[in-house]
Amino acid sequence: MAHTKILLREDVDDLGARGEIVRVRAGYARNYLLPRKLAVEATTNNVKQIEQERARLLKKEATERATAQGQADQLGGLVLEFKRKAGEQGALYGSVTSMDIAEELKNRGYEIDRHRIHLREPLKRLGDFTVPLRLHREVTVDLNVKVAAEGDVIVGHLTPEQEAQLAKQTGEASDTSAEENSAQ
Repeated sequence: MAHTKILLREDVDDLGARGEIVRVRAGYARNYLLPRKLAVEATTNNVKQIEQERARLLKKEATERATAQGQADQLGGLVLEFKRKAGEQGALYGSVTSMDIAEELKNRGYEIDRHRIHLREPLKRLGDFTVPLRLHREVTVDLNVKVAAEGDVIVGHLTPEQEAQLAKQTGEASDTSAEENSAQ
């Protein structure tokens, strides 16, 4: 198989970082990397040009990393909740996919590409999950995802006043039924 050396202009997952010279198959370079401007041929002129651009690239890399870190700090405490129909054993009718998570993030004001959400397989059970989100080559944040059954009342979301009122109502209902039973 024919191989060629190319100079990466952008970070490419599982291949290399920006500015590296890597050896790849000629077809991969010709059909994918070069048309998408992810790489250029590793000629002496191109290498010299990239060396001159390196300072600009390092500055761009630092800003991207800082932006990703800031976004990671915002997303760190975020909990995404999904309501889905589920069977008695906790298995979902359907699933929660990376597309669902990306859409929920978009609804909350975060523009995240669904390919950055590294979900090994769709979530198919009820419960709490941790989903890795890769914002940058060096910045990954864990999203907390909660999948609950439709129609379930989530315990712990009542204020103390609401809990007292609920206890009072259930207590009055049991007191009145006890009085009715004793009167008969």
